[in-house]
Amino acid sequence: MEKQATSKRLLGVAVPIGALRSRNGIGVGEFSDLTEFALLCKKMKIGLIQILPVNDTGFESSPYSSLTAFGLHPLYLRIEDLDEFNETDSSIKKRIKTARDNFERNKRFSHYEVLKEKMDICREIYNACKAEIGKSTGSLSDWIKQNSWVKEYAVYRRLKEQNEQKSWKDWKEYNSVTSQDIDKLWNDKQLKEEHLFWVWLQQALDTQFSKAAKAIADAGIVLEGDIPILMNEDSCDVWAHPEIFIQELSAGAPPDMYSPEGQNWGFPIYNWEAQESDNFAWWRKRLDVAGKYYNAYRIDHVLGFFRIWASSYNDYSSTLGRFVPYMPITTGNLKKLGFDKNRIRWISQPHIPTGELINALRYNWGSLFSDAEVKAAADRIFSKALVRVNDEDLWLFKKKITGEKDIDKLGLHPAARNFLMTKWRDRVFLEFKKGRFFPVWYYRNATAYQSFTEEEKKVLEEMLEKRQKKSERIWMQQGMKLLSVLVESSSMLPCAEDLGAVPACVPRVLSKLKILGLRVTRWFRDWDKNGQPYIPFEEYPQLSVCTPAVHDSSTVREWWEKETDQEQFSGFIGVPSLPKIYNPGTAKIILSKAAGARSRFRVFQIQDLLHLSNNWYSENPADERINVPGTANDFNWTYRLPAPIHEIAKDKELILAVAQLNKVKAVKKKTI
Repeated sequence: MEKQATSKRLLGVAVPIGALRSRNGIGVGEFSDLTEFALLCKKMKIGLIQILPVNDTGFESSPYSSLTAFGLHPLYLRIEDLDEFNETDSSIKKRIKTARDNFERNKRFSHYEVLKEKMDICREIYNACKAEIGKSTGSLSDWIKQNSWVKEYAVYRRLKEQNEQKSWKDWKEYNSVTSQDIDKLWNDKQLKEEHLFWVWLQQALDTQFSKAAKAIADAGIVLEGDIPILMNEDSCDVWAHPEIFIQELSAGAPPDMYSPEGQNWGFPIYNWEAQESDNFAWWRKRLDVAGKYYNAYRIDHVLGFFRIWASSYNDYSSTLGRFVPYMPITTGNLKKLGFDKNRIRWISQPHIPTGELINALRYNWGSLFSDAEVKAAADRIFSKALVRVNDEDLWLFKKKITGEKDIDKLGLHPAARNFLMTKWRDRVFLEFKKGRFFPVWYYRNATAYQSFTEEEKKVLEEMLEKRQKKSERIWMQQGMKLLSVLVESSSMLPCAEDLGAVPACVPRVLSKLKILGLRVTRWFRDWDKNGQPYIPFEEYPQLSVCTPAVHDSSTVREWWEKETDQEQFSGFIGVPSLPKIYNPGTAKIILSKAAGARSRFRVFQIQDLLHLSNNWYSENPADERINVPGTANDFNWTYRLPAPIHEIAKDKELILAVAQLNKVKAVKKKTI
């Protein structure tokens, strides 16, 4: 089946819906703003609009931390477009005007404050009109039949509000439910009014988003959505369908130069075997719902369909994570290498010498405590957390310690806590299941590894290399199977976010399934060559999306002024005299070069396009970022355009400059 837009070479813009500004929004971009934005894009000759996820995340600002795989976010509702709005009294209209005036002053929007105000107004409208809404159950009933997911969503959202927005894991009741339990709550007549509030909201959101999506399509523009691979543990889907998730494991990313302890996202991983038993019905339904709005979609963290980095839910970091799936090392494998029972324990469990703990405490406390006090403190740690190995001066963690969170629960002095955290990770192998082992990320730094002979190290490395190759075959099979399900389930064009340490099988599978990969110019380099040169634009695969910046990176402007080797990049694009301070001329040259990539789609962040005109520069380029990974604050995900859409549409210089990018032809591949 030929996917939509596969044969078209398009210029695209990436913009969060919340960033849009108009006369009618209440402090944040709304679905209805997409219609006006599409008209501006048409003038600019932009053929694709890419947005961030729009599912309901509640009061969590990250769009990748959704409460539901299907429900839309009330944040993006245009209240004045509700059918019931005209039936409301003047006090509600006055409240909306006041809120709009107050929020419009803010350069970035407050996710919490805007959402709370909009939800309060929606509640007020619903309460004033609920009798009429309840009577019109015909249209609601039809919509519910077409969107059966809304029943469990409405029940979940009501319970979440009843429990003061706490995670379902902290609810005193209904924290473990069956489908029968959910049906019983849904059919409870006393709860019907509250459940209908959430249905009413979702029907309105669906109506408004569908209308905007149609307007985009009518303008001849492709709308590309974003489907996060993972679900928040506190989500309707994990609560209602725990069987399709593995909640004991938490997804993330392995350690790297930017995150030495790795990333633990706190999201459960999928139970693919359970999902396969019903032919991946949950994923198929997810794509079916997305297909109502989108022509294309971005598969977030596509590597997770091949293999996911998972750590224990009981750990904070992902240092002791492992790839799932993976061909494990077994007890039998280790015995063949000459490791007996005691040596297997030595390499898979941290061993703490008595003196090492005492010295660590003495080093951190200095002269503040006497030797007797240090020894007494060490004895308390031994009794709380450790068990002696026979009569040796060696200690193991007690069996009750299963992760970093258990160490925290001991309530130890920070120096003792930090020492035990470090030692907890000091091992060559993680025994994740009895007799099944995975090499930890920093195994070469482990005390046990340092005790190996050179021959033992060599033999071990050879075994691990063989396991890696076998695992890659498993990853390829799984990736092909799972992504084939996605490809065959929808006419939407799939685009993959394939960043990070990418196994060799990933590009092969994506190419075979005609899934567009992602090429971020600043990171698309030959990292193994001297100087780590940039890959020429003529060598970008046609089945790819080229972009110079993404929502998790700095803008091109900030990257140019603060992060890049300007001389190297100038030489790469063949323009040695680029100014050090970013300006529209610099922007035009850099973006034009990227627009010439062979990639099917060339997508630019809205901030980067705005820099083609002098009118839209923020004083501080860092203020124009969407997200700073690894940070949690009120700044992330709250970017707003510097002016309303209709004001930006008056900038003829900008419109012409963006349209010129669309005229840039693909650089031809050099022939030898």
